[in-house]
Formats: sequence, structure tokens, C-alpha cells
Amino acid sequence: MTGSSKHRKRGHAKQRADYRRAKRALKQWGERAIDMRTTPGRQLAAWRDALIEDLGGDEHVSTQQLTVIELAARTKVLLDGVDAWLFGQPTKHEGSSRLYSKRDRKLYPIVRQRQALADSLARYMAMLGLERRAKVHDLDEYVVDQYGDGSDE
Repeated sequence: MTGSSKHRKRGHAKQRADYRRAKRALKQWGERAIDMRTTPGRQLAAWRDALIEDLGGDEHVSTQQLTVIELAARTKVLLDGVDAWLFGQPTKHEGSSRLYSKRDRKLYPIVRQRQALADSLARYMAMLGLERRAKVHDLDEYVVDQYGDGSDE
């Protein structure tokens, strides 16, 4: 084994350990493991809030749905991290990253793991429903929206 391939394997093991450490921290601490002051943290919070709004707002989201939303948010963080790592890998061919072993003619395990994360996120989204739900207004709000409050007369 050459010195450069030994160094490359050590780097790969470190990246894998970093991924596992991040996954463990996220599982243990949830959103507290993500610093919401950072850009990715703010983007995640915005995505989560938009998802809750699409489901009709805080008052129309059940506890079960909130749990699924939290799981979806965690999965999305992991998926975004894996995607960033995968597509940031150096390639021999310009314009595309090689996500498979040319010698063995199979995908690298990280690609299959990434697909499992994507499938999990899709299942969470399906649990929540794919349709956008309008906020439900009470009768007084509807009358005011449609006909005005009557003070113009």
C-alpha cells in the first residue's frame, strides 16, 4: 500500500467517524445539537416553520404530527450533510462526481445510506400528507374578510 492510499483511507475513516458523531449527537440532543444562530440552523428552523404553516399552523398540528415533523427535520439535516459531502468529493472527470466503484461496479455504501435517508424523509412527508392545508378561520373572521366589518357605513 502506498503512502498516499494509506493517508486517503485514514481520511475516509475520519470522515465516517465525524458523520457518526454528528448523527449520535443529533439523535441524543435533537435540535439542541444544531446551533440555531448559524445559517444552516436558521434554514432548518424556517423549513420546519414553513412545514407547520403548510399543515394549517400551530393550532392545527397534533402532537403526533409535531413528532413526525421533528423526525423529518433531523433527517433533513443528515441528508443535507451527506449530500454536501458526497457532491463535494473530488473527481477525476470534470463536471460529475463518481459515486460508484468502477472496479467493483457498485455504488459506495454512503450512496445507499443517503438513499435510505431520502426514503425516510419521503415517508415522513407522506405521513404528514402531501396536500397543503389552508388555515381554518372562524365565522367572524370569514365575514370580516368577505364583507368587511360594517364600520364603513
